[in-house]
Amino acid sequence: MHEHTSTDRDSRRWIDAARALASLITAAAPEIESGGKVTAPVMAALHAAGLFRLLMPKSIGGAELHLADFVQVIEEIARADASTAWCVGQASGCSFAGAYVDAAVARDVFGPPDAVLAWGPSTKQAKAVPVEGGYRISGSWMFASGSRNAQWLAGHCPVLDKDGKPQPGPGGRPVEITAMFTKDKAAISDVWNVMGLCGTGSDNYAVTDLFVPQTYTFTRDLPADRRENGTLYRFSVINVYGATFAAVALGIAAATLDSFIDLARRKAPNMSSQLLRDNAAIQQQVGYNYARLQGARAYLLQTLEDMWETLQPDTECSPAQRLHLRMVSTFVIQQAREVVDYAYHAAGSTAIFTSHPFERRFRDMNAVTQQGQSHMANFEAVGQMLMGG
Repeated sequence: MHEHTSTDRDSRRWIDAARALASLITAAAPEIESGGKVTAPVMAALHAAGLFRLLMPKSIGGAELHLADFVQVIEEIARADASTAWCVGQASGCSFAGAYVDAAVARDVFGPPDAVLAWGPSTKQAKAVPVEGGYRISGSWMFASGSRNAQWLAGHCPVLDKDGKPQPGPGGRPVEITAMFTKDKAAISDVWNVMGLCGTGSDNYAVTDLFVPQTYTFTRDLPADRRENGTLYRFSVINVYGATFAAVALGIAAATLDSFIDLARRKAPNMSSQLLRDNAAIQQQVGYNYARLQGARAYLLQTLEDMWETLQPDTECSPAQRLHLRMVSTFVIQQAREVVDYAYHAAGSTAIFTSHPFERRFRDMNAVTQQGQSHMANFEAVGQMLMGG
């Protein structure tokens, strides 16, 4: 697949950096899966290439990369190993924190060359109680992808008033803060026994009555809390995750289809002397699935390019734009799933052996589709909007 890039930004550098690590990551993929985390040599190489700093603000040494370029980097990593790409993508979304807290705090969290912050999604099993100088937080969270290689964790916590009720914020919505703390402050539960994305090590974690200084907290996607005004940080973190998961799906699908094309050049079905590549039905199906994948990819990249342009110089993402990007991300993931499903089944019995990455990619792809950003229900709100709801 070809990159979709702009000539006025240094996107080629980062895509090439990801591609240069492909052989290392591919070779480590079985160990990443069996060990439940990205291996130390791969982590070191990713950090050395700056691939955990792509969405960090330039003011703290990050690349503050155009989102259309970032998803292409994630796509390249996912072609080698989906779990590694997922961890880089998750940590990069977490690094948005550097755009919200004071520069000194951002440098404390993200300054070390191997810095990784991990967090799980919002939960009702959390609370933040205001006290002098900060908050006392308690809660338990799930799905902290990449936390086994992280130094810092964070928890999204609704803020309670003195009566224990949710504190209202702008527009009357309850206030939710994100509180950052070092990983040694949390109790970690190893629960990651799953069928796909095994290498993400998405453990549970909990804290009880932990004091977190106010300077180490922020409110996601609230412009008033945002220190950085770059275009990147006008995207919501949720939208960034959606586009990232779509990029992981694209990488898995591209690698799976490539593997089938390679297999088709060599394999003849049992009881047949004709190679798969010479079968007219296979030719048609491969062409169709290639077009399906290219079309979905182009849709995602063009949407990100268009949104980026409309957000300059001082506008925010509108609800309609956020909804559109969520729809596009879901659509791309579902299209990628169809491509993987085709290639896996077309490969026949070859695909079921663990010695070939077909089966791991099939499992990883189906794990991606279980995440909320992938659910077909996301199209409901789009349908409502289109019909005047």
